[in-house]
Amino acid sequence: MARRRQAVTIKHVAAEAGVSLQTVSRVINNEPNVRPAMQARVQAAIDKLGYVPSLAAQRMSGSRSYLILAINDRDRTIADWQARQGSDWVDQMLLGGMLKCAEYGYRMIFELVDTHSDHVERELGAALAALQPDGVILTPPHSENPQITGLLAAHKIPFARIGSRAAGPGIAMTMGDEYSARLATDHLLGLGHRRIGFIAGSGEYSLSQRRIDGWRDAMAAAGAPTDGLLVHGDFSYASGAIAAAALLDSAVQPTAIIASSDQMALAVLDTAVQRGLRVPRDLSLVAFDNSPAARFTDPQLTAIDQPIAATFSKAVELLIVNGAAPPPEQPVVITGSLVERGSTAAPGGHAGG
Repeated sequence: MARRRQAVTIKHVAAEAGVSLQTVSRVINNEPNVRPAMQARVQAAIDKLGYVPSLAAQRMSGSRSYLILAINDRDRTIADWQARQGSDWVDQMLLGGMLKCAEYGYRMIFELVDTHSDHVERELGAALAALQPDGVILTPPHSENPQITGLLAAHKIPFARIGSRAAGPGIAMTMGDEYSARLATDHLLGLGHRRIGFIAGSGEYSLSQRRIDGWRDAMAAAGAPTDGLLVHGDFSYASGAIAAAALLDSAVQPTAIIASSDQMALAVLDTAVQRGLRVPRDLSLVAFDNSPAARFTDPQLTAIDQPIAATFSKAVELLIVNGAAPPPEQPVVITGSLVERGSTAAPGGHAGG
């Protein structure tokens, strides 16, 4: 029976090159002040032995872990997974983050944390101690949780705050929520709608208010009324159904509705069908997110395409390149776009411009 080949470790490289473990680690991590001759000697040993550096070896110098930690809300993420309704927020954040990490020789670790837990600091502290990430990406509502941002700042760990424009430590980043809401509203106004209802997301997320502001600004600029046309949800399908019923039963019955998530938009579509309303002839509908679900409805949903992958890619790049340098003074904004499909038309269902 053939003997199993022994794995090559950093100790083998050090022995082959005749140097210390620390020296090998410094070469692996491209540390400064390593003599070219010494670097060539260690590299020759690595090539000869076919050694592939591990994370443990890369971390020996204590300078970098080559890990970026992305933290998402536990309850909402698990609810989306269990619902199996097509939300791809996590897919997109991993797509953008992991590809950019790979460009720099990094890895991304994904963790779920309950921002409402009394033990959030202890939970996050344990993850930081175990992983020792070079940077952390926070998603709403973690982005504006002072316990979490304060802990990261105290540990001097660079971090990005997705969905936050608030002053404070870390890199503030948004997807242009106010702009996107204006874009959706202007699209409907351009089709001839005046009574445009808006279903906002959870007030726990500051981006929800920014989307409301964008809708109101566009409506005000067009001289269109907003009284009785704003209803709050929490991004979920169930809340969207309740909000849709409230708008359609109101005295100011809208001819179009903007929903702050695809899940709420799906609920509006189902509610309209149950009431015998035809989309878009009787009711136009715009969604936020542009997840796969938006393309598999009848009609397909006009939606704001959230640049989730691009935003996470930029966050990773900033954390790796900037490191411990001061963050940008102004929030980094990656804007979304409007994808027009069959769920919007002029009032009465006639094509508009």
